[in-house]
Amino acid sequence: MKFFIDTANLDQIKEAQDLGVLDGVTTNPSLMAKEGITGKENIINHYKKICEIVTGDVSAEVISTDFEGIIKEGEELAKLHDQIIVKVPMIKDGVKAIKYFSDNGIKTNCTLVFSPGQALLAAKAGATYVSPFIGRLDDISTDGLNLIAEIRMIYDNYGFNTQILAASVRHTMHVIDCAKIGADVMTGPLSSIEGLLKHPLTDIGLAKFLADYQKGN
Repeated sequence: MKFFIDTANLDQIKEAQDLGVLDGVTTNPSLMAKEGITGKENIINHYKKICEIVTGDVSAEVISTDFEGIIKEGEELAKLHDQIIVKVPMIKDGVKAIKYFSDNGIKTNCTLVFSPGQALLAAKAGATYVSPFIGRLDDISTDGLNLIAEIRMIYDNYGFNTQILAASVRHTMHVIDCAKIGADVMTGPLSSIEGLLKHPLTDIGLAKFLADYQKGN
């Protein structure tokens, strides 16, 4: 399972990279704005900075919602760095654009996916990643993890190569549950990854080892 961090914060990206388990980064306009990154030039420069930190895929989202606009933006983003994955919304022109990008060797991440049917369309169009938003489904009392399971079944049935990128991951149990179901990738905050480190018995055991060591010195 690949671990992506969902942020535009460079310090958090560096911290995750230093941990040694980071496989990539996902971003979106909201995350950029949260870090005070606005304006096309500043956003592009920020993507370049992220690519300098990580060695894996970096999802960069288009803003356009029409086919021509998505293609123009996507091609510009793809030229920034080999690690850039063009993030395209799950809309009609988005699916058409994903097919175009796939035919032209540009990797894509189909975002804002909330149903198995949408995920099936994205895979048919040749998306590199599909991003079902499990946290946002949980927010409206719908089982986001069940969506991952349904997509996994469909993709396995037909041998699709599109990777399931569990997005809107909120906490550590989301990570564990997605791993059990068979998501190819998870993307979430740094806390959801670092939470995997924690267990009270580890803390108790380490404290005892250190205390016993001190007794002999």
